[in-house]
Amino acid sequence: MNWLDEVKWDAQGLVPAIAQEVGSNDVLMFAFMNREALERTAASGEAVYFSRSRQRLWHKGEESGHVQKVHELRLDCDNDVVLLKVEQLGHAAHEPGIACHTGRHSCFFQRLEHGVWKTVDPVLKDPRSIYK
Repeated sequence: MNWLDEVKWDAQGLVPAIAQEVGSNDVLMFAFMNREALERTAASGEAVYFSRSRQRLWHKGEESGHVQKVHELRLDCDNDVVLLKVEQLGHAAHEPGIACHTGRHSCFFQRLEHGVWKTVDPVLKDPRSIYK
């Protein structure tokens, strides 16, 4: 059996994918992968996702330069979620990498505090200078 056949794809042929930073274990982002994206990720060692809004493959960093180097691919106990252990590249070497299109280290930069979502992580680089 092909390793891709063991993944439980949803009705649209997608599987949720979580990118987690090697070392810090920060959860950087959540996206989806189709079979081709997962296969390309495994073959290239760089994260490739499937954009539902654009209906196409999306190589992380294709516009921003903020590539995710994949160190490990894991599948959860139900075979329906993929975890990518990544090194987030493309920002100053002494600072955390940028995974979020908002210019932040992680897409999970809002924390619930007293019934209000509060932004708790800084913008590392203005997104207008990242995406042209």
